[in-house]
Amino acid sequence: MKFLNLSFIPRSPGFGLLVLRLTLGLTMLFQHGLGKLQNFEKIAPEFISLFGIPSNICLGLAVFAEVACSGLLVVGLLTRFAALNLAITMGVAFFVAHGGAIGGDKPGELALVYLVSYVTLFFTGAGSFSVDRE
Repeated sequence: MKFLNLSFIPRSPGFGLLVLRLTLGLTMLFQHGLGKLQNFEKIAPEFISLFGIPSNICLGLAVFAEVACSGLLVVGLLTRFAALNLAITMGVAFFVAHGGAIGGDKPGELALVYLVSYVTLFFTGAGSFSVDRE
């Protein structure tokens, strides 16, 4: 690969974690979280209920993770806490809501990709371009 001059690309784990945090945080916030927040009353009756917890509380926890924790992830504040909450939410989405299905009627590939990405951030932390700098 010496024939490709890619010296202009930053080679930094911190920069890579920044890109991952921004991508995950912003897509979760705008593609999933805000929609649930804005349509809370409409979604709550049909939302999944776990462990005897009412569906509106389960939806509230999902909204907390998808909105508040995504925002924390974007700025790199309390990153491990935010990533853990989001990983739990995506674990429930993948294994419970989608039945762990990769294909079929209720594919959960996106939830699985989010889950693995959040687990990765939980183990790595925010990186050097964050409020949490480690």
